[in-house]
Amino acid sequence: MNVIFIITDQQRADHLSCMGNSILKTPHIDSIANDGVRFTNYFCSTPICMPNRASFFTGLYPSVHGTRSNGINLNPELPLLSGTLRDYGYHTCNVGKLHFNFYANSNDRKISSYEEILKGMSGKLPSSSLPIPYYGFDDVFMTNGHGDVITGNYLEWLEEKQFDNIDLHKKNISNIFKLYYETIIPEDLYPTTYIMEKSIEYLEQFSEGKYEQENFFLHCSFPDPHHPVCPPGKYRDLYKSEDIELPSNFNDGEKLLNHPFIGNQLRDKRFIHLLPQKIDEETFKKFAALTYGSIAMIDDSVGSILKTLEKTGLSENTMVIFTSDHGDYCGDHGLVLKGPAHFRSVINMPLIWKIPKFTKSTVTDSLVGTVDLPKTILNLLGVNKKSYPEGMQGYDITPILKEPTNKVRQQVLIEHDEEIAQDKIFRLRTLITEQYRLTIYDGYDEIGDIFDYKNDSNEVDNLWNSDKELRDQLIERLLREIISLRPRIPKRSAYN
Repeated sequence: MNVIFIITDQQRADHLSCMGNSILKTPHIDSIANDGVRFTNYFCSTPICMPNRASFFTGLYPSVHGTRSNGINLNPELPLLSGTLRDYGYHTCNVGKLHFNFYANSNDRKISSYEEILKGMSGKLPSSSLPIPYYGFDDVFMTNGHGDVITGNYLEWLEEKQFDNIDLHKKNISNIFKLYYETIIPEDLYPTTYIMEKSIEYLEQFSEGKYEQENFFLHCSFPDPHHPVCPPGKYRDLYKSEDIELPSNFNDGEKLLNHPFIGNQLRDKRFIHLLPQKIDEETFKKFAALTYGSIAMIDDSVGSILKTLEKTGLSENTMVIFTSDHGDYCGDHGLVLKGPAHFRSVINMPLIWKIPKFTKSTVTDSLVGTVDLPKTILNLLGVNKKSYPEGMQGYDITPILKEPTNKVRQQVLIEHDEEIAQDKIFRLRTLITEQYRLTIYDGYDEIGDIFDYKNDSNEVDNLWNSDKELRDQLIERLLREIISLRPRIPKRSAYN
């Protein structure tokens, strides 16, 4: 069976109409759920781009695969899902954001300052410059960046299209530090269109027999709706600020300023593009409306990709998965962006999984983590377990795909080790159960967060100090989960 893995960047679970959003319309993504399973309790292994994407491809937690923070390149020697499938006879293709390197164009490029980041993003990435296979991919059509501040192979494509304002576009690179702005890129040249066109082109060529392999794995990765949000053309005005309603917990942000850990991050204005930001009502509504516009454009692009699957006849034998790498507060608790405050809007992402003649339209509340996905894909494709990447830490969730009431795990661990600057390094751990979320912060011995998902869905009533018995139970579960997940490496070579 073929696999299309469609992933967006920074899209929370309820930013789909099939997941309960009453304003945003996503009919094409919703259509995947017509014969697929929707997961309401899918959580990331960490709410950071590079580490969680690495967890999907390795099946390992960040503390094990080593890319624990943005800015730490993924070890190219690690066995990956893409490489395993390639060895198994699949043609592997990446279209869009991969983010195994920190805006770099080779396996060993290191960037140490924001000036170098901008410099590294300002040039195109010729297709011939990457070593192939690149992290297990036979074909690579790369995008680096966010919003329309995108380089990589996309910039090469943009020049081929003879975009009139290419020089001005390059000069606007500092826009990447904004929440939103108006793009100068038209719809037909926007990065989302590039990813759609390259994905369609690949599917058409595969169906025409261009490749020797009988099956493919397509990683289709959109860099939107990650900030800065700047949907082009009709998508910019598709949703109006006045139609956006304030979350019921919007004013909770005032209380968070007194949180010993989170408050410190909210008051630190040096990294406003990397840490959660407390915003006013007008800013939130504009940000949300533009976010919806960006997702609507992705939805139309997904629709075109799915239509190509049908037209080429590939849909009968292609597994389709839709998800995101992490979420965005997008107004919850008066915040936007992401960061080390593990509210549900940041750690809970969409997951829709469709397998022809296997899944049916169902919804499951069973707990699932990012590290579970690669093992499940390999099992569904019939790959021999001896060929799996060594030490994979996730569960095979095939039983849930067969029957949505099945449970394969009792809790999900979320790691967070972020290094933004030499004086901005923090570590926290979160445990998710079917009812509770526990978060503890390294260096803050007397504080923590406990929220009851079933009775306090808005996460405004912290139970840390009010229920000591519950706190002790959850901390013990967290400790035991961490112990059970520690890998035994290196392996012992001999026994007496």
